[in-house]
Amino acid sequence: MRHRRTAQCGQVHPVHALTQSAAAQAANYPFCTIEPNVGDVPVPDPRLDKLAGIAKSAQTIPTRLTFVDIAGLVRGASKGEGLGNQFLAHIREVDAIAYVLRCFEDPDVVHVDGKVDPLADAETIETELMLADLDSLERRIPILEKKIRGQDKEAKATLALLERVLPLLRDGKPARLAEVSDEERPLFRTLGLLTSKPVLYVCNVDEASAATGNAYSKAVEARATKEEAGCIVISAKIEAELAEIDADERKAYLADLGLPEPGLNRLIQEGYKLLDLVTYFTAGPKEARAWTIPRATRAPQAAGVIHTDFEKGFIRAETIAYDAYVGLGGEAPARDAGKLRLEGKDYVVKDGDVLHFRFAN
Repeated sequence: MRHRRTAQCGQVHPVHALTQSAAAQAANYPFCTIEPNVGDVPVPDPRLDKLAGIAKSAQTIPTRLTFVDIAGLVRGASKGEGLGNQFLAHIREVDAIAYVLRCFEDPDVVHVDGKVDPLADAETIETELMLADLDSLERRIPILEKKIRGQDKEAKATLALLERVLPLLRDGKPARLAEVSDEERPLFRTLGLLTSKPVLYVCNVDEASAATGNAYSKAVEARATKEEAGCIVISAKIEAELAEIDADERKAYLADLGLPEPGLNRLIQEGYKLLDLVTYFTAGPKEARAWTIPRATRAPQAAGVIHTDFEKGFIRAETIAYDAYVGLGGEAPARDAGKLRLEGKDYVVKDGDVLHFRFAN
Protein backbone atom coordinates (compact mmCIF):
# COMPACT_ATOMS: atom_id res chain seq x y z
CA MET A 1 0.00 0.00 0.00
CA ARG A 2 1.01 3.60 -0.28
CA HIS A 3 2.41 4.95 2.95
CA ARG A 4 0.97 8.19 4.29
CA ARG A 5 3.97 10.20 5.41
CA THR A 6 3.70 12.69 8.25
CA ALA A 7 6.53 15.09 9.08
CA GLN A 8 7.19 15.99 12.67
CA CYS A 9 8.97 19.28 13.32
CA GLY A 10 10.07 20.22 16.81
CA GLN A 11 12.71 20.38 19.50
CA VAL A 12 12.97 16.63 20.18
CA HIS A 13 13.38 13.40 18.22
CA PRO A 14 10.16 11.53 19.14
CA VAL A 15 10.02 8.97 16.31
CA HIS A 16 11.94 6.28 18.19
CA ALA A 17 9.81 6.78 21.28
CA LEU A 18 6.48 6.84 19.45
CA THR A 19 7.12 4.25 16.76
CA GLN A 20 9.36 1.89 18.71
CA SER A 21 11.68 1.87 15.70
CA ALA A 22 15.44 1.67 15.55
CA ALA A 23 16.92 4.31 17.82
CA ALA A 24 17.00 7.75 16.26
CA GLN A 25 20.00 9.90 17.06
CA ALA A 26 19.18 12.57 19.62
CA ALA A 27 21.64 14.88 21.29
CA ASN A 28 21.55 17.86 23.61
CA TYR A 29 22.40 20.39 20.90
CA PRO A 30 20.75 21.66 17.70
CA PHE A 31 21.24 19.92 14.32
CA CYS A 32 22.59 16.62 15.67
CA THR A 33 20.90 15.08 12.62
CA ILE A 34 20.62 16.17 9.00
CA GLU A 35 18.83 13.18 7.51
CA PRO A 36 15.30 12.62 8.83
CA ASN A 37 14.57 9.73 11.20
CA VAL A 38 11.88 7.50 9.70
CA GLY A 39 9.51 5.23 11.60
CA ASP A 40 7.05 2.87 9.91
CA VAL A 41 4.29 1.78 12.29
CA PRO A 42 1.33 -0.63 12.21
CA VAL A 43 -2.02 1.05 12.74
CA PRO A 44 -3.80 -0.49 15.77
CA ASP A 45 -7.37 -1.48 14.89
CA PRO A 46 -9.25 -3.99 17.08
CA ARG A 47 -11.67 -4.61 14.21
CA LEU A 48 -8.94 -6.44 12.29
CA ASP A 49 -8.41 -9.02 15.04
CA LYS A 50 -12.15 -9.54 15.31
CA LEU A 51 -12.43 -10.22 11.57
CA ALA A 52 -9.43 -12.54 11.63
CA GLY A 53 -11.01 -14.60 14.40
CA ILE A 54 -14.29 -14.99 12.52
CA ALA A 55 -12.60 -15.77 9.18
CA LYS A 56 -10.08 -18.07 10.92
CA SER A 57 -7.31 -16.20 9.13
CA ALA A 58 -3.80 -17.64 9.35
CA GLN A 59 -2.34 -14.16 9.79
CA THR A 60 -3.39 -10.56 10.30
CA ILE A 61 -1.74 -7.70 8.42
CA PRO A 62 -2.48 -4.19 9.67
CA THR A 63 -2.22 -1.12 7.53
CA ARG A 64 0.78 1.12 8.24
CA LEU A 65 1.72 4.79 8.50
CA THR A 66 5.15 6.33 8.01
CA PHE A 67 6.37 9.12 10.28
CA VAL A 68 9.33 11.25 9.29
CA ASP A 69 11.06 13.15 12.11
CA ILE A 70 12.52 16.39 10.77
CA ALA A 71 14.24 18.21 13.62
CA GLY A 72 16.01 21.53 13.90
CA LEU A 73 13.93 24.12 12.03
CA VAL A 74 15.11 27.51 13.31
CA ARG A 75 14.58 31.15 12.45
CA GLY A 76 16.10 31.72 9.02
CA ALA A 77 15.54 28.15 7.78
CA SER A 78 13.80 29.46 4.65
CA LYS A 79 17.10 31.14 3.73
CA GLY A 80 19.18 28.08 4.54
CA GLU A 81 19.97 28.83 8.19
CA GLY A 82 20.58 25.80 10.41
CA LEU A 83 20.56 23.37 7.49
CA GLY A 84 17.09 24.68 6.69
CA ASN A 85 17.19 23.93 2.96
CA GLN A 86 17.71 20.21 3.60
CA PHE A 87 14.91 20.07 6.16
CA LEU A 88 12.45 22.02 4.02
CA ALA A 89 13.11 19.66 1.10
CA HIS A 90 12.16 16.69 3.29
CA ILE A 91 8.93 18.39 4.38
CA ARG A 92 7.83 18.81 0.76
CA GLU A 93 7.61 15.02 0.43
CA VAL A 94 5.05 14.42 3.19
CA ASP A 95 1.24 14.56 3.29
CA ALA A 96 0.79 16.34 6.63
CA ILE A 97 2.91 18.07 9.27
CA ALA A 98 2.88 17.46 13.01
CA TYR A 99 4.37 20.33 14.99
CA VAL A 100 6.02 18.52 17.90
CA LEU A 101 6.41 21.26 20.49
CA ARG A 102 8.42 21.19 23.69
CA CYS A 103 6.04 21.71 26.61
CA PHE A 104 8.26 20.82 29.56
CA GLU A 105 10.95 22.41 31.70
CA ASP A 106 14.31 20.66 32.05
CA PRO A 107 17.54 22.58 32.70
CA ASP A 108 19.55 19.65 31.33
CA VAL A 109 17.89 19.85 27.89
CA VAL A 110 18.90 22.94 25.96
CA HIS A 111 16.53 24.92 23.77
CA VAL A 112 17.88 26.62 20.66
CA ASP A 113 16.28 29.93 21.80
CA GLY A 114 17.26 29.52 25.44
CA LYS A 115 13.69 29.32 26.77
CA VAL A 116 10.62 27.09 26.67
CA ASP A 117 7.87 28.73 24.63
CA PRO A 118 5.88 26.29 22.45
CA LEU A 119 3.78 29.03 20.86
CA ALA A 120 6.92 30.88 19.77
CA ASP A 121 8.32 27.60 18.44
CA ALA A 122 5.13 27.06 16.42
CA GLU A 123 5.35 30.62 15.08
CA THR A 124 8.98 30.06 14.04
CA ILE A 125 8.12 26.89 12.15
CA GLU A 126 5.04 28.39 10.47
CA THR A 127 6.84 31.62 9.53
CA GLU A 128 9.76 29.79 7.93
CA LEU A 129 7.41 27.57 5.94
CA MET A 130 5.43 30.61 4.77
CA LEU A 131 8.60 32.46 3.75
CA ALA A 132 9.75 29.43 1.77
CA ASP A 133 6.35 29.26 0.03
CA LEU A 134 6.40 32.99 -0.71
CA ASP A 135 9.84 32.74 -2.29
CA SER A 136 8.78 29.71 -4.33
CA LEU A 137 5.67 31.41 -5.74
CA GLU A 138 7.36 34.71 -6.53
CA ARG A 139 10.02 32.84 -8.50
CA ARG A 140 7.32 31.15 -10.57
CA ILE A 141 5.55 34.33 -11.69
CA PRO A 142 7.96 35.28 -14.56
CA ILE A 143 7.94 31.69 -15.84
CA LEU A 144 4.14 31.56 -15.86
CA GLU A 145 3.83 34.99 -17.50
CA LYS A 146 6.13 33.85 -20.30
CA LYS A 147 4.00 30.73 -20.86
CA ILE A 148 0.82 32.80 -20.86
CA ARG A 149 2.22 34.94 -23.70
CA GLY A 150 2.49 31.66 -25.57
CA GLN A 151 -1.24 31.02 -24.98
CA ASP A 152 -0.70 28.33 -22.32
CA LYS A 153 -4.13 27.93 -20.67
CA GLU A 154 -2.87 25.90 -17.70
CA ALA A 155 -0.27 28.57 -16.93
CA LYS A 156 -3.04 31.19 -16.94
CA ALA A 157 -5.11 29.15 -14.46
CA THR A 158 -2.05 28.52 -12.30
CA LEU A 159 -1.15 32.20 -12.16
CA ALA A 160 -4.73 33.14 -11.22
CA LEU A 161 -4.60 30.64 -8.36
CA LEU A 162 -1.14 31.79 -7.33
CA GLU A 163 -2.34 35.40 -7.16
CA ARG A 164 -5.05 34.36 -4.69
CA VAL A 165 -2.52 32.61 -2.45
CA LEU A 166 0.21 35.27 -2.46
CA PRO A 167 -1.76 37.90 -0.46
CA LEU A 168 -2.32 35.34 2.29
CA LEU A 169 1.38 34.52 2.56
CA ARG A 170 2.35 38.19 2.46
CA ASP A 171 -0.12 38.78 5.29
CA GLY A 172 1.50 36.04 7.38
CA LYS A 173 -1.20 33.43 6.80
CA PRO A 174 -0.67 29.84 5.58
CA ALA A 175 -1.70 28.73 2.11
CA ARG A 176 -4.12 26.14 3.54
CA LEU A 177 -6.49 29.04 4.32
CA ALA A 178 -6.93 29.78 0.61
CA GLU A 179 -10.38 29.15 -0.82
CA VAL A 180 -9.85 26.46 -3.43
CA SER A 181 -12.67 24.68 -5.27
CA ASP A 182 -12.71 20.91 -5.78
CA GLU A 183 -11.93 21.49 -9.45
CA GLU A 184 -8.90 23.62 -8.57
CA ARG A 185 -7.56 21.23 -5.92
CA PRO A 186 -5.32 19.16 -8.28
CA LEU A 187 -3.78 22.36 -9.69
CA PHE A 188 -3.34 23.74 -6.17
CA ARG A 189 -1.38 20.63 -5.18
CA THR A 190 1.04 21.16 -8.07
CA LEU A 191 2.18 24.39 -6.40
CA GLY A 192 3.92 22.22 -3.79
CA LEU A 193 3.29 24.63 -0.94
CA LEU A 194 4.56 23.67 2.50
CA THR A 195 1.83 25.60 4.29
CA SER A 196 -0.91 23.98 2.24
CA LYS A 197 -0.38 20.75 4.21
CA PRO A 198 -2.72 20.01 7.13
CA VAL A 199 -1.20 20.51 10.58
CA LEU A 200 -1.44 18.64 13.89
CA TYR A 201 -0.04 20.08 17.12
CA VAL A 202 1.73 17.51 19.32
CA CYS A 203 2.55 18.73 22.83
CA ASN A 204 5.52 16.86 24.29
CA VAL A 205 5.08 17.18 28.08
CA ASP A 206 6.81 15.83 31.20
CA GLU A 207 5.69 12.50 32.70
CA ALA A 208 3.62 14.13 35.44
CA SER A 209 1.58 16.08 32.86
CA ALA A 210 0.94 13.21 30.43
CA ALA A 211 -2.64 12.56 31.58
CA THR A 212 -3.78 16.12 32.24
CA GLY A 213 -1.46 18.40 30.25
CA ASN A 214 0.10 21.57 31.67
CA ALA A 215 0.05 25.33 31.15
CA TYR A 216 2.24 25.06 28.06
CA SER A 217 0.08 22.39 26.38
CA LYS A 218 -3.13 24.23 27.26
CA ALA A 219 -1.81 27.33 25.47
CA VAL A 220 -1.09 25.20 22.39
CA GLU A 221 -4.55 23.60 22.61
CA ALA A 222 -6.12 27.07 22.63
CA ARG A 223 -4.21 27.98 19.47
CA ALA A 224 -5.24 24.71 17.79
CA THR A 225 -8.89 25.28 18.71
CA LYS A 226 -8.77 28.77 17.21
CA GLU A 227 -7.31 27.34 13.99
CA GLU A 228 -9.68 24.34 13.98
CA ALA A 229 -6.58 22.13 14.00
CA GLY A 230 -5.94 18.88 15.86
CA CYS A 231 -3.92 18.76 19.08
CA ILE A 232 -2.74 15.90 21.31
CA VAL A 233 -0.62 15.66 24.47
CA ILE A 234 2.10 13.00 24.71
CA SER A 235 5.20 12.35 26.77
CA ALA A 236 8.04 11.13 24.58
CA LYS A 237 9.82 9.92 27.72
CA ILE A 238 6.87 7.68 28.63
CA GLU A 239 6.61 6.40 25.06
CA ALA A 240 10.30 5.50 25.12
CA GLU A 241 9.79 3.56 28.34
CA LEU A 242 6.75 1.76 26.89
CA ALA A 243 8.87 0.62 23.97
CA GLU A 244 11.18 -1.23 26.36
CA ILE A 245 8.57 -3.36 28.18
CA ASP A 246 6.25 -6.19 27.12
CA ALA A 247 2.54 -5.83 26.37
CA ASP A 248 1.25 -6.92 29.82
CA GLU A 249 3.59 -4.57 31.69
CA ARG A 250 2.65 -1.81 29.27
CA LYS A 251 -1.04 -2.03 30.19
CA ALA A 252 -0.26 -1.87 33.92
CA TYR A 253 2.15 1.02 33.42
CA LEU A 254 -0.39 3.02 31.44
CA ALA A 255 -3.07 2.34 34.06
CA ASP A 256 -0.77 3.62 36.82
CA LEU A 257 -0.25 6.83 34.86
CA GLY A 258 -3.98 7.27 34.20
CA LEU A 259 -3.52 6.88 30.44
CA PRO A 260 -6.05 4.78 28.47
CA GLU A 261 -3.66 4.04 25.60
CA PRO A 262 -0.17 4.86 24.26
CA GLY A 263 0.45 8.24 22.69
CA LEU A 264 1.15 6.53 19.36
CA ASN A 265 -2.45 5.32 19.17
CA ARG A 266 -3.77 8.83 19.70
CA LEU A 267 -1.29 10.24 17.21
CA ILE A 268 -2.44 7.76 14.56
CA GLN A 269 -6.12 8.48 15.25
CA GLU A 270 -5.53 12.21 14.87
CA GLY A 271 -3.42 11.56 11.77
CA TYR A 272 -6.33 9.71 10.18
CA LYS A 273 -8.65 12.64 10.91
CA LEU A 274 -6.07 15.08 9.61
CA LEU A 275 -5.63 13.25 6.30
CA ASP A 276 -9.30 12.23 6.13
CA LEU A 277 -8.47 8.54 5.78
CA VAL A 278 -10.65 5.47 6.22
CA THR A 279 -9.92 1.75 6.49
CA TYR A 280 -11.47 -1.15 4.63
CA PHE A 281 -10.73 -4.85 5.14
CA THR A 282 -10.22 -8.07 3.24
CA ALA A 283 -10.67 -11.31 5.19
CA GLY A 284 -10.24 -15.00 4.41
CA PRO A 285 -8.51 -18.18 5.60
CA LYS A 286 -5.10 -17.02 4.39
CA GLU A 287 -5.12 -13.53 5.92
CA ALA A 288 -7.18 -10.69 7.29
CA ARG A 289 -5.80 -7.37 6.14
CA ALA A 290 -6.51 -3.67 6.63
CA TRP A 291 -6.12 -1.13 3.82
CA THR A 292 -5.98 2.66 4.08
CA ILE A 293 -7.64 4.93 1.52
CA PRO A 294 -8.74 8.59 1.42
CA ARG A 295 -12.38 9.14 2.33
CA ALA A 296 -14.72 9.24 -0.69
CA THR A 297 -12.55 6.77 -2.67
CA ARG A 298 -14.55 4.78 -5.21
CA ALA A 299 -14.38 1.00 -5.39
CA PRO A 300 -12.02 0.65 -8.42
CA GLN A 301 -9.46 3.01 -6.86
CA ALA A 302 -9.76 1.20 -3.52
CA ALA A 303 -9.07 -2.07 -5.35
CA GLY A 304 -6.03 -0.45 -6.94
CA VAL A 305 -4.46 -0.03 -3.50
CA ILE A 306 -4.16 -3.84 -3.40
CA HIS A 307 -2.91 -4.18 -6.97
CA THR A 308 -3.13 -2.02 -10.08
CA ASP A 309 -4.60 -4.97 -12.02
CA PHE A 310 -7.58 -4.96 -9.64
CA GLU A 311 -8.37 -1.40 -10.64
CA LYS A 312 -7.79 -1.89 -14.37
CA GLY A 313 -9.96 -5.02 -14.57
CA PHE A 314 -12.51 -4.03 -11.90
CA ILE A 315 -15.94 -5.64 -12.32
CA ARG A 316 -17.68 -5.60 -8.95
CA ALA A 317 -16.98 -5.31 -5.24
CA GLU A 318 -18.63 -7.84 -2.95
CA THR A 319 -19.35 -5.65 0.06
CA ILE A 320 -20.35 -6.42 3.65
CA ALA A 321 -20.50 -3.74 6.35
CA TYR A 322 -18.27 -4.51 9.33
CA ASP A 323 -21.15 -4.64 11.82
CA ALA A 324 -23.06 -7.11 9.62
CA TYR A 325 -19.97 -9.30 9.11
CA VAL A 326 -19.28 -9.50 12.83
CA GLY A 327 -22.89 -9.58 14.01
CA LEU A 328 -23.86 -12.42 11.69
CA GLY A 329 -20.63 -14.39 12.09
CA GLY A 330 -18.84 -14.07 8.75
CA GLU A 331 -19.23 -13.92 5.00
CA ALA A 332 -21.51 -16.91 4.45
CA PRO A 333 -24.09 -15.99 7.12
CA ALA A 334 -24.04 -12.37 5.91
CA ARG A 335 -24.69 -13.53 2.34
CA ASP A 336 -27.54 -15.78 3.50
CA ALA A 337 -29.07 -12.86 5.39
CA GLY A 338 -28.93 -10.65 2.30
CA LYS A 339 -26.22 -8.39 3.74
CA LEU A 340 -23.68 -9.00 0.98
CA ARG A 341 -24.05 -6.41 -1.76
CA LEU A 342 -22.56 -6.25 -5.24
CA GLU A 343 -21.32 -2.71 -5.80
CA GLY A 344 -20.14 -1.17 -9.08
CA LYS A 345 -17.62 1.42 -10.20
CA ASP A 346 -19.44 4.36 -8.63
CA TYR A 347 -19.60 2.88 -5.14
CA VAL A 348 -17.85 4.99 -2.51
CA VAL A 349 -16.07 2.69 -0.05
CA LYS A 350 -17.04 3.25 3.59
CA ASP A 351 -14.92 2.91 6.70
CA GLY A 352 -15.09 -0.68 7.94
CA ASP A 353 -16.31 -2.26 4.69
CA VAL A 354 -15.23 -5.87 4.23
CA LEU A 355 -14.58 -6.26 0.51
CA HIS A 356 -13.85 -8.92 -2.05
CA PHE A 357 -13.08 -7.61 -5.54
CA ARG A 358 -14.11 -9.28 -8.78
CA PHE A 359 -11.86 -8.31 -11.66
CA ALA A 360 -11.00 -9.47 -15.17
CA ASN A 361 -7.42 -10.49 -15.95
